[in-house]
Amino acid sequence: MAEHTSSSITIEAAPADVMDVIADFARYPEWTGEVKEAEILATDDLGRAEQVRLVLDAGAIKDDHVLAYTWNSEYEVDWTLVKSQMLRALDGSYALAPLGDGDRTEVTYRLAVDVKIPLLGMIKRKAEKVIIDRALAGLKKRVESVSKA
Repeated sequence: MAEHTSSSITIEAAPADVMDVIADFARYPEWTGEVKEAEILATDDLGRAEQVRLVLDAGAIKDDHVLAYTWNSEYEVDWTLVKSQMLRALDGSYALAPLGDGDRTEVTYRLAVDVKIPLLGMIKRKAEKVIIDRALAGLKKRVESVSKA
């Protein structure tokens, strides 16, 4: 990824539990404020999503786009934009690191967004930061509520 924004959060759950929530695209509208619809278009040999259509409403950024996912390891996934109405690029990743006895996970989210309409770099980075912070907070809340259930 070229220029990107990143942030990390600690989640009180094992990395596998965190990755299960990340990989469950059908439930994204339940815990991500911005994703209104998610549809898996293609899967790999292990049944993991390779292409996902997402309908996004992030205030200034509203879009219907398709992302291609690469599952690098059990602790890392990244994505790139396949097609979009308003985005030129949307590259991101989740990297998980087990903490302590493996019952906590540090999640690092990296994101680079480029829109087809001109935006100042500072405004674009701020939008990336808002998207990341909301996604990490939603992920933490979702994982911790599921793992305690």
